[in-house]
Amino acid sequence: MRIKLALVLCLFLFSTLFGGVAVAQDSSEVTILYWQAVSILNPYLSGGTKDFDAAALIVEPLASIDPDGVIVPTLAESIPTLENGGVSEDLMSITWKLKDGVMWSDGSPLTVDDAIFTWQYCTHPEGGCSTAHYYNDIEDIEDLGDNSLKIHFSVPKPYPYNAFVSSSAPILQAAQFADCMGAQMSACTEQNFAPIGTGPFMVDEFRPNDVVTYNANPNYREEGKPHFERVVFKGGGDAESAARAVLETGEADYAWNLQISPAVLSGMEAAGQGTVVVAFSSSVERIMLNQTDVNPDNPNRSVYMDGDNPHPFLTIPEVADAMYMAIDRDIIAGQLYGAGGAPACNLVNGPPVNVSETFLGCQQDIAGANAILDEAGIIDTDGDGIREANGHPLVVQYQTSTNAVRQNTQALIKQWWGEIGIETELRNIDAAVFFGGDTASPDTYQKFYSDVQMFTSGTSGPDAETFMVRWICGAAPTPDNGWLGRNVPRHCDPEYDALYDELTRTGGIEARAELVKAMNDIIINNGVIIPLVFRGSVSAHSNTVGGVNMNGWDSEMWNVEDWYRM
Repeated sequence: MRIKLALVLCLFLFSTLFGGVAVAQDSSEVTILYWQAVSILNPYLSGGTKDFDAAALIVEPLASIDPDGVIVPTLAESIPTLENGGVSEDLMSITWKLKDGVMWSDGSPLTVDDAIFTWQYCTHPEGGCSTAHYYNDIEDIEDLGDNSLKIHFSVPKPYPYNAFVSSSAPILQAAQFADCMGAQMSACTEQNFAPIGTGPFMVDEFRPNDVVTYNANPNYREEGKPHFERVVFKGGGDAESAARAVLETGEADYAWNLQISPAVLSGMEAAGQGTVVVAFSSSVERIMLNQTDVNPDNPNRSVYMDGDNPHPFLTIPEVADAMYMAIDRDIIAGQLYGAGGAPACNLVNGPPVNVSETFLGCQQDIAGANAILDEAGIIDTDGDGIREANGHPLVVQYQTSTNAVRQNTQALIKQWWGEIGIETELRNIDAAVFFGGDTASPDTYQKFYSDVQMFTSGTSGPDAETFMVRWICGAAPTPDNGWLGRNVPRHCDPEYDALYDELTRTGGIEARAELVKAMNDIIINNGVIIPLVFRGSVSAHSNTVGGVNMNGWDSEMWNVEDWYRM
């Protein structure tokens, strides 16, 4: 009797947390839990990952980005490149060919007109398309016949794979959205809540901010797919309860974005009902070394002045090298991040084609760090345990946002730097202030009134150009630009800038990758940034579900048609 009551209570709690939707683990239905509920199914009218992912079951792009950051065909027959002639030599156009025979879920054919309409829809001057930047610099899209379209750019595009690529830029059906242009975009409730798509599923019922139910698309182009007849995409609750439903109780099949303690998550996984999966893209937790003087008495505090206002010792190569070598990244990643982190030695950690091998396998070397400083004559002259360089004690203020994991990271690094004669003062700042835009605040990460600071960011896609621009000369935050520059550590190296300029003029993924790797090596060798942890996204799936291929570059739902019940 007690067992029955416990079971009833468990089911009651699950139904309370997730809105009373019955969960059935059978061959016909899969249940997906997103603790941030879906608000809309038109990705062009949302900035939320949960909405992009829910829409990815329905609407599709010409190409997707796979877990390795490689662009792969979805609605396109193949990927156009410089080598196959699909990208013009002057980088002013790209030509795509649609797969033959693709139909919308209503049985009508996908055409080039649908792609042209989507571009016009998202770039309408009176509209509110959230990803309009994916279509920047498009001058025209030409219908070449034979299911082919040619995108003409107004400027050379060394990386022409934004428009119609990934779940952020899918193709909409022109017939369905014809009356939803411009100011009418958000008024088209029926279309925005139930778009017709080419994807593996179509909307059965949508309750905004609660649940979406889908049925299999009978006109889906891949025979025998999808493997499930029905999907329940449920929102609400929290990350921990979603994880428990998959990993401990087995009441659901997939749980997204599990931002919970690694120890708690590991304990749940040990129950044997599910598996934690991690997707890495490019996010790196890193320490930045201020290249400028941060003395409060300096009227040009933290301002780059063509090298005339340098930091008194962080610009000394041996000091930066020793700080880099003293850190045990395995401990930080393993103990503080768990499945969601891996040791990072590079600034650019993904996709694999962009990753330099120069610094791979960096291990903590306290003895080596001490030796470097000794050989450079940077020693403790007064016996207080702190080394001096050019008369300046090696004392650094180390700031970051308020966050338990970050404060634990600070404590570890303070200990390790202490072992090489560098004293560290720790400071944490409320995240709303640290990442805020108040130009009057002395505590923003861009103002950088500290010796070193730590936070995470990465590339917005597999191409690194918009990431690498952050370390060119002239891009530093200054009083003149309202402290809004992206070059936070105030780095300047003409060699780096020359490589970046070449990157902006070079087409071809492999050729661009070589330039990115060379720039990565300059940043690390110059002692500007100390990478710590390659951060990933964490989700979980039931051990009864196969085919899940976790993806950090595109939607986690990018291959949902391949999921199946084991």
